[in-house]
Amino acid sequence: MPKAFETIANLAAILGIVVCAVAGGARLTGSYHVVSYEAMTLFNVGVGLMVFAALVKLEVLLRR
Repeated sequence: MPKAFETIANLAAILGIVVCAVAGGARLTGSYHVVSYEAMTLFNVGVGLMVFAALVKLEVLLRR
């Protein structure tokens, strides 16, 4: 089970970084929308995914 949590945390972290990078890249090019979503909304989703990943990794460490 801890291995599954680690995998979920790693995937969430990678996805969060990618979403934040896409949102940041869109804002740097002057676009406010990415695939009909606001860039800031996507950025917040990316930050949320990274926070989720950190909390899951913390839970794995606490269970050891």
